[in-house]
Formats: sequence, structure tokens, C-alpha cells
Amino acid sequence: MSDQFDYNSTRNKLILSEYGRNVQNMVKYIVALPTKEERNRYAQVVIDLMGFLNPHLRDVADFKHKLWDHLHIISDFKIDVDSPYPKPSPDAIHLKPEPLKYPHQRIKYKHYGKTIEMMIEKAKSIEEPERKRHMVQAVANFMKMAYVQWNKDSVTDEMILSDLYALSGGQLKLEENVNLNRVEYRPIAHSNNNQNNRGRTNNNQNNRGRTNNNNNPRNNNNQNRNRNQGGAKKY
Repeated sequence: MSDQFDYNSTRNKLILSEYGRNVQNMVKYIVALPTKEERNRYAQVVIDLMGFLNPHLRDVADFKHKLWDHLHIISDFKIDVDSPYPKPSPDAIHLKPEPLKYPHQRIKYKHYGKTIEMMIEKAKSIEEPERKRHMVQAVANFMKMAYVQWNKDSVTDEMILSDLYALSGGQLKLEENVNLNRVEYRPIAHSNNNQNNRGRTNNNQNNRGRTNNNNNPRNNNNQNRNRNQGGAKKY
């Protein structure tokens, strides 16, 4: 009973799944052809079909070259045809890149980040006094912004200037009466939206309550009585 069904788990593995199983079967058929003339003719047809199935490859440099490389890969490098490009090497296809080295850098104040330390080193190398002062001012403003972003608390300018002095090894400092840019912690935007939505909901509920009061028959009768009484008093 099981021989009547053909499952993917019982088929050969797809080498390049983007071309599908039919293309892989065609390539397998071409490999088994007896003459090279036939293999060349059918290989060109399969190359055209592969390009039609993957039009996004047309934007890739050496479009035809990539298709011929894929043809060799699908055939497990067994196809013998006259390719206009050099046959790729199996070792080059399965070559693994070198693992990336994770940077092991010690950050003195992590809430400021590594960028601050790089900016401080750049400011220390500036020789022109006026330009150096502007650079140090910018670094201090950036430090204050980074501090508030991560700590969510207010910070004094004196503390920022003290940290700047410590990070620079005592080489960078500003006047004690300098005023840094004012930075405030901003909550997440959707919190304000939730509050606004709550306010709108309360307003809608209030309006509904007013509408219900106006539609209440007892209130309407009381209003009519007051109007009649008021009219009688006038006469």
C-alpha cells in the first residue's frame, strides 16, 4: 500500500530548492545522456528555464555565470558540458568563512558607552583651543543625554563634568559655571496615547450620561412642570 505514494521524505534531497524538483530531475537526465552534443543542447534549455524561474537573478552581476554555476551544483558537479564559464570547485562552494572575533573592550562607565570614550580621545588630540572647547562642550552634552536615557533620573552638570574629567584622565574640563543642554527623560510614546485614549473614553462616557439624562422621561416631566409654574407666576 505504501508503494503507491511518493513522499518528499523518500525522495532525493533538493540541492537548490529555489529551482524545484523538476529542474533537478532534468539535470539528472542530462547527466545520463550519452553524447556531449545532446548534453550541451539540453543544458542550454535548462539554463533558460532556470533564469525564467528566478528573474531576480537578472539584477545580479554575471547573471549567466551564476546560472551555470548553479547547474553544476545541482548536478553535484557530475555534468559534462561545454560551459562558457570555468567549472566551480566543490571546495570553493562549501568554504566556511572565518569566525568573527567578538570585541573584548572594557568600558569604564557603561551607561555612557564606548562612543563617548572615542569622542574623548578625539577631543584630547585637538590642539586649537577654541575648537577643542567646542568639542569638549559637545561631548559633555552627549554624556548628559546618554545618562538621562539610561538612568531616567535628573543629573547635575557638576556630575557630568566630574565624569568627563575622570574619563579623560584629567585632561578635559569645562568651567564650573557652564550650563549644559537641558535634557529630560521622555516616556514611551504609546503611554501618552493610552492616556489620551483614556481621556477620550471618559469624555465619551460623560457625554453618554448627559444624553441619558436628557432622554429620561422623569427629567422631561419635571422640566415641563417648572415651565408651567413659571408661566403661571408671570400672569
